[in-house]
Amino acid sequence: MQNRTTAEAVFFNTPFAHAVSSIFTFLAIVVTSFQIYKHLRYYTKPSEQKWILRILFMVPIYSVESWLSLLFYDYYIYFDTIRDCYEAFVIYSFLSLCFQYLGGEMEIMEHIGGKPVERSWWTCTCCFPQMHYTMRFLTFCKQATLQFCFIKPVVACITIILRSLDKYADGDWRPDRGYLYVTIIYNISISLALAALYLFYHGVKEILGPFNPVLKFIIVKSIVFVPFWQSVGLAIAEGVGFIHKVQGQNREIESGVVAMGYQNFLITIEMFFGAILLCFAFPHKVYLKLRCDRQGRGIPLQKISSKLAETLNPKDYLEAAVHNFIPTYRKYTKLTNVADEGQEKMANGVVTSNDVDNDEWDSVNDETSCMLTSDNEV
Repeated sequence: MQNRTTAEAVFFNTPFAHAVSSIFTFLAIVVTSFQIYKHLRYYTKPSEQKWILRILFMVPIYSVESWLSLLFYDYYIYFDTIRDCYEAFVIYSFLSLCFQYLGGEMEIMEHIGGKPVERSWWTCTCCFPQMHYTMRFLTFCKQATLQFCFIKPVVACITIILRSLDKYADGDWRPDRGYLYVTIIYNISISLALAALYLFYHGVKEILGPFNPVLKFIIVKSIVFVPFWQSVGLAIAEGVGFIHKVQGQNREIESGVVAMGYQNFLITIEMFFGAILLCFAFPHKVYLKLRCDRQGRGIPLQKISSKLAETLNPKDYLEAAVHNFIPTYRKYTKLTNVADEGQEKMANGVVTSNDVDNDEWDSVNDETSCMLTSDNEV
């Protein structure tokens, strides 16, 4: 009986489902695009808004990808790869945004340095000796989220290769297929990233209070992890027989593909509500008050494209990976970042050259030169 069901009879493949998903996708893009435009229009604090914009781009990427996967379900795995890869960058972007809110690592350590990490079964810290918040702990938090940024794309590429070799199918738990091992690796990686994010948040939630972290944390976490647990639920439903194979025009469509069809349909709807919630979590009005002219205008329109290009540039992700995984590189980047921040403030008119202690700048330049010299000697 289940084999007689045709692909056209499955709900997510009906014209009604396509129309609903198209409407919600369009609305989600409109809402988020307006918010992105406002942040670019009043791009007054790049160190924070860069990460906010990257989080906001999650909505159009998820919506469009899921909508295309719904329409062209035979190729859903290629579209889902884009979503899965960007998912990892959103987690790191949120952690980096929290670092920026608090003024960086040194400022954070002034508040929580030396305090004990609360032991909990939820983060598995109850199984380890008593730990304390140190600079090494902050580095671990970044490393734990960054590893997901690199493991996820690798796993996604392996999934595509295994599928081309007929060794992968969603919901196929057989040990001679790749789905079981991909799921295990993915769960370990994302659990480590989530645990690090939670430990960091738990340690700084008091000093993050003015930035309304609870709303931001819940919304970002929900948008990232609800689709994941949703897919797990659909995989279980498939495993117990609630979702069956269907007959396509030329071949039989696997039950895993059918389950992902329902998953993508639900995501197109969920992203619209996610877009609305993100408007409350990351309002642009906070930055509107920082720097406007008498008419209340932000930066000129011609500069918006350059700010957008800066936001989409993944260079800082690679620099962060080098900075956090190669210890000998950290001191050099800390020195250069001090110089860059001072130059940015002078360029924006926040401080003038007369306000900067010349001895301080000379010290930074001397230390930077020494670091470059020592690197060359090595």
